[in-house]
Amino acid sequence: MHSEEGDLWQAFGHYNTNESGIVDLTSDHSVGGSYSGCEPMGLFWSLHPAPGSREGLRLRKKDVESQYTTHISLLEGHVSPNGEQITELAAVTTERWYMAPGVRRTEIRQNGIVGTLFMPPGPGPFPAILDMWGMGGGLMEYRAALLASRGYASLALAYFGHPDLPPPLDTINIGDSYFRAALHLLQDHPQIVADRIGIIGLSFGAYLTLRLATQPGVKPSCLICINGPMGSMTLLPDLDSRPGTFDSFNRYWEYDEQGHASFKNLSLPENLPPESKVKVETIDCPLMYLVGEDDLSASSKENADVIEEKLTAAGKAHLFTRLSYPDAGHLIEPPYAPNAREVMWRVKPSKVITLFGGHPAPHAVAQEDSWKKILYFLERNLRG
Repeated sequence: MHSEEGDLWQAFGHYNTNESGIVDLTSDHSVGGSYSGCEPMGLFWSLHPAPGSREGLRLRKKDVESQYTTHISLLEGHVSPNGEQITELAAVTTERWYMAPGVRRTEIRQNGIVGTLFMPPGPGPFPAILDMWGMGGGLMEYRAALLASRGYASLALAYFGHPDLPPPLDTINIGDSYFRAALHLLQDHPQIVADRIGIIGLSFGAYLTLRLATQPGVKPSCLICINGPMGSMTLLPDLDSRPGTFDSFNRYWEYDEQGHASFKNLSLPENLPPESKVKVETIDCPLMYLVGEDDLSASSKENADVIEEKLTAAGKAHLFTRLSYPDAGHLIEPPYAPNAREVMWRVKPSKVITLFGGHPAPHAVAQEDSWKKILYFLERNLRG
């Protein structure tokens, strides 16, 4: 398949048929290729850039109103499709969509808020979710579109690196009032149940999730944090300090032998500015926290430990659920997205490739398992 940027991604499995020439992906094992074992969706989660592609690629859907189109071929023999002449025995084209029929997408540019609201089919009223991603910036919509396809009004919120936000692009220039306004937008919507709203965030978005939940007058029904810290070196303007750019803290960066950067030490609890740390012990709603144990971008386990300790000391251990996944990386997304262990962070003024960690098969397990448990968690806490 080709990404929206035009890059070719590919995967392949090696199978042996039975006497009738049949392969069943739900029971047969791949014996080689991009993945091994019984993996019905292995062709999708093991996708990787074709040889000769640009370095540091990450596959993510930007236009959720269009589909991914994948060409699946049955090839003769156990070969790697890297340019050799291959006999194609059969082929089929599949489409992967992120919006169910009837889901409505509306761009939000009001009261300074930059985001996209997805509404499920029907009149509602619906429970709702505020959805925030990390310091990659921009506006990521595909998780919110999938959640709306499951019956939740979902607002994908931009807060950094978007041209419609206050400049400059490389700095967070909005404060707590911006995130409260986004939550109020959901609460005031006539098709949304105002007292059944959850918040989900990945990476820096997890910090914002915790921070918003402890603001005066904010009472979310539940929180989901994915591989993120309880504080931040990147201060919001509300903390009486001009926020620095991400590069301001490169003394905490670590590099592997290829020169790729890990940001993990930036979010070690002992390195976080005390004034930025969220008073998580004041949280009064259920909190699910996902940990990729091979996360090379955030100190997820260390932050989860501190959060759990503080909630336990406050008599709120029952509110905390930890999902921890061995060998999973930083970007735990909805299922069957290929893991991005290393990603181009920027090209200018100097090229930086960052490490997100994770290994393909266990990362795929984490995404599939956590998505089921996230949906159950939302069902229990937003639908009752």
